[in-house]
Amino acid sequence: MDILPILATLRRHKVILWLLVLEIALTCAIVCDGVFLVTQRLQRMDMPSGIAEHELLQIQQAPIAPPPDRYARAQEDLAILRQIPGVLAVGMSNQLPFGGPSSNGNVMLSPTQPHPTLSAAEYFSENLVPTFGLHLVAGRALESDDYIDADTVLKSLADGSGKGFPMPMLISQALATRLWPQQSPLGKLLWLAPKASFRVVGVVATLARANAYNTATAQYSMIIPVHMGADKDQSYLVRTRPLDRQRVLAAAVTALEHADPARVISHTRTYDEIRSDYFQDDRAMAAILVGVIAAVLLVTGMGIVGLASFWVAQRRKQIGIRRALGATRTDILRYFQTENFLIVSFGIVAGMALAYGLSLLLMAHYEIPRLPLSYLPVGAVALWVIGQLAVLGPAMRAAAVPPVVATRSV
Repeated sequence: MDILPILATLRRHKVILWLLVLEIALTCAIVCDGVFLVTQRLQRMDMPSGIAEHELLQIQQAPIAPPPDRYARAQEDLAILRQIPGVLAVGMSNQLPFGGPSSNGNVMLSPTQPHPTLSAAEYFSENLVPTFGLHLVAGRALESDDYIDADTVLKSLADGSGKGFPMPMLISQALATRLWPQQSPLGKLLWLAPKASFRVVGVVATLARANAYNTATAQYSMIIPVHMGADKDQSYLVRTRPLDRQRVLAAAVTALEHADPARVISHTRTYDEIRSDYFQDDRAMAAILVGVIAAVLLVTGMGIVGLASFWVAQRRKQIGIRRALGATRTDILRYFQTENFLIVSFGIVAGMALAYGLSLLLMAHYEIPRLPLSYLPVGAVALWVIGQLAVLGPAMRAAAVPPVVATRSV
């Protein structure tokens, strides 16, 4: 079809045309950036934790002053939990993947380097590998002889004696690859402070941070064999079969309270609940963005329908004359669809530039990654489809105009 007559017609309606093009451009920008942000949220929610998520329970005590025998108390509690039928493994940790506030340490490859190489999560643990269900890909797991009481570690750092260092440590595969690419990390030393050195004895496949916001660094984690004792910062972790979780959780709380009636249990959760709570804001944001995208597409579609209906009403006599001169219904239908395609295409070109500019603005102010160019066709295709569907009704009404009715109105 010759598009020159269509362009000539559009030039006679410049104000309406530019308003519609602007609406389409804004919609294209919103759709492109919105789809990208939704994808980012979904990818974040899909991050692996590295642990046996459907088998893990958390039991945490209320914040209280640590008892003087907190190390012995912790071992007694762990022994009690191991006796519960259905328990596969028991451990302790100061944090959980996607569990909220994160304990992190600045990692250095030399005790004298002026700036840390990176930051990684510090898991102060007790029997963490079997309890989390971590997959050891190199080296060995931590053994009972590797553990040191936290007070001993703090005293060694305070007096500068370095007693107990270098300590053994497990690290995640992502951290090992980042620190020593294409090298075996086993036996390598790293420092968390000038006097706090650690030797890598094992590597686990995956272990996410407690507050894993940045997907690029979410798997940088370390497992340090430090006894923290029974205090408010430690969680008792119980691994059991998925079907036994509620029964084992109730039995564990009863057993701990029976051992110490003064104990106050503040949190009891399955890990599924922990992960769900952590990502609830991401789910809400994704839902809001999907709603916004759907709304702007609906409004734009309605705008196209309204404008096309207006133009059909205005051109009724012109349509009738064309029909009388031999134009078929298909010709009329194709005319309006081509016209709409051109208008939408003008808006898409402007919208793609606007989408990329908006992405740069978000990247500068909100630490959001740059919009990949592959997302631009998403908005284009969506608007082309919406545009053709929106104009279809008015175009079919135009094609149905009888030639005799139009010529009688001359």
